[in-house]
Amino acid sequence: MTSVVSSQAMYCFFSTPEITPRFRVRVQSGSGGGNSKVSPSDSALVIGEKDKKFGGRIDSWNASLKCGIKKKSVKDVISSDLDVLWDDGYGTKTAKDFFEGAKEMIRPDGGPPRWFCPTECGQPLKDSPILLFCPGIVGVGLALTLHHKALGKVFEVRCLHIPVNDRTPFEGLVKFVEETVRLEHASSPNKPIYLVGDSFGGCLVLAVAARNPEIDLVVILANPATSFDRSQLRPLIPLWEALPDGLYNALPYLLSFVMGNPVEMARVNIEYRLPPRLQIEQLFQNLIALLPHLSDLVDIIPKDTLIWKLKLLKSAASYANSRLHAVKAEVLVLSSGNDHMLPSGDEAQRLKRTLKNCTVRYFKDNGHNILMEGGVNLLTVIKGTGKYRRSRRIDLVLDFIPPSMSEFKQGYDEVIGLLRFATGSAMFSTLNDGKIVKGLHGVPNEGPVLLVGYHMLMGLEVYSLVPEFLREKNIMVRGVTHPVVFRERQGVSSPEFSLADWMKVMGAVPVTASNLFNLLSAKSHVLLYPGGAREALHNRGEEYKLFWPDQQEFVRMAARFGATIVPFGTVGEDDVAELVLDYNDFMKIPVINDYIRDANRNSIRLRDKSKGEVANQELYLPGILPKVPGRFYFLFGKPIETKDRKEEILEDRENANQLYLHIKSEVERCIAYLLKKREEDPYRSIVDRTVYRALHSPLHEVPAFDP
Repeated sequence: MTSVVSSQAMYCFFSTPEITPRFRVRVQSGSGGGNSKVSPSDSALVIGEKDKKFGGRIDSWNASLKCGIKKKSVKDVISSDLDVLWDDGYGTKTAKDFFEGAKEMIRPDGGPPRWFCPTECGQPLKDSPILLFCPGIVGVGLALTLHHKALGKVFEVRCLHIPVNDRTPFEGLVKFVEETVRLEHASSPNKPIYLVGDSFGGCLVLAVAARNPEIDLVVILANPATSFDRSQLRPLIPLWEALPDGLYNALPYLLSFVMGNPVEMARVNIEYRLPPRLQIEQLFQNLIALLPHLSDLVDIIPKDTLIWKLKLLKSAASYANSRLHAVKAEVLVLSSGNDHMLPSGDEAQRLKRTLKNCTVRYFKDNGHNILMEGGVNLLTVIKGTGKYRRSRRIDLVLDFIPPSMSEFKQGYDEVIGLLRFATGSAMFSTLNDGKIVKGLHGVPNEGPVLLVGYHMLMGLEVYSLVPEFLREKNIMVRGVTHPVVFRERQGVSSPEFSLADWMKVMGAVPVTASNLFNLLSAKSHVLLYPGGAREALHNRGEEYKLFWPDQQEFVRMAARFGATIVPFGTVGEDDVAELVLDYNDFMKIPVINDYIRDANRNSIRLRDKSKGEVANQELYLPGILPKVPGRFYFLFGKPIETKDRKEEILEDRENANQLYLHIKSEVERCIAYLLKKREEDPYRSIVDRTVYRALHSPLHEVPAFDP
């Protein structure tokens, strides 16, 4: 159910010039949930000419648009996947664009609430689920302005617009949204429906979820107003009612600081890689450009509307809180640490305790308007918390959305920037003729490819390996990871968006036979560590020693799909840290040994205990002493083809075992080669690399030894 409210917020259209869209409009109008219906045959609207296609205003309050395509079917023009490092548009829109759009949309039209789809959303991928956005008390429906382009790639986005002069009671709004949810569910019963609620909208979507427990819903709450009873603004309602109109004109400037963090809003489009001086200069310019628009709040939310909305907020919070017990949906709460309007941090913890399936992510630097502030890419949060799916159950291969360019930049510069700078990884690979070359030219571009190698202390090499494949070859490497990474953190009251979440954004999946099967069948580049946690958490004196199981677990799987196996070695852990306390040391310390045993008592065992030492590794955090950083080195060995040996490997376990031992020996050979050759690197020290970088080139271009 959709309608188009203006030339700036039209139903998303097909950009392919050969096709002509035809819209069938079923009009529903009326405030407070009442509606009058026009049959589809009576309201069919065909727009064929270029100047009529997108230029006019379609006066329908709540319409369901169905597109019929001439010449080509929708299946022919809708893409089924995204390219790696695609453009998600994050940082190209700011809060300034919100105010400019809102000012146009608040023109009085006498209509009730309605749905619209912003043009920036464009055409979503094939089989994308629908996302319904319910706004805060401002009600314009443009609070996702920063996220339209990204969300529009993987969702059918619909935003709720509540006109300034609309006085629909809360239950009327609930019925309005509920009707849309039920119609969408009837249309696509096997797809989830995403409900995103911002502040007041959080109460609205929770109420709808409570009334429809049988529908597959994913509810995303951004600082929900269910805590309005504890808000410091509630006692001020009588004061605002008595406030003279002249003084009210100054109120928006106060509200702008209460409802959001202007500094965070202004830093949305500032790149982390810029020098600090340029970052401050751009931040100052953005603030100057933003401040004049704050006065627009007087028109966006006039005095009588604000008083109505605050009273509506009170009833909304009461309604939603009384029905929380009935919510069966999957819930994700985005909570701000600098919310001066609502106690959002405490409320997120309360909701986590109350709701049956609730995940929380805490953003300590953001204010109430979290969706319009920097540091929060909504699609990134959805991906990192494992909430994106196209059917009732998540498929970690088919539902995976590759990282966008903005995610790559943020992860590469902000999340692992310090480690990347400190280790200055040098990559080498082996061509088919056995020649070792700089870079990753020897690794095949076409999958399926299985990268098999040594796991350094604490798995530090992963944070260099995956980004380098993206940067140099534009290839997404899917790492198979210990399932503990995917478990929700227990005992953390305010979990922030963590490194584990970023690993999911960058393609990591739990290490299971089914996931490896699905990745190889999809012709992916897969990263596998047979030594697993035993290698990554090795004891003192065991660096660069392989702890692989006796069974050839991955060889037969690779052969089944004709995958190319690339063995690789990596060194450098002893150049960045010294292991001072290992597992054996901790188990001799009272209290700490009990803590480790308790933490591992219910942990997931990836292998049967009969498979030896590699299966029995307990998880813990080793004690390390940092060093003045040296350098990480990677060598990818000669690719090993299995497609011509498929039958002999699958039918004869001895052949599979011989290949397994050969791969293991190749990894050991790569490690030995790097340990010897790194002595010839004039830029092994971070000091030498820093000087070279300052005088010559970017970090990834600092030379190493000649292979």
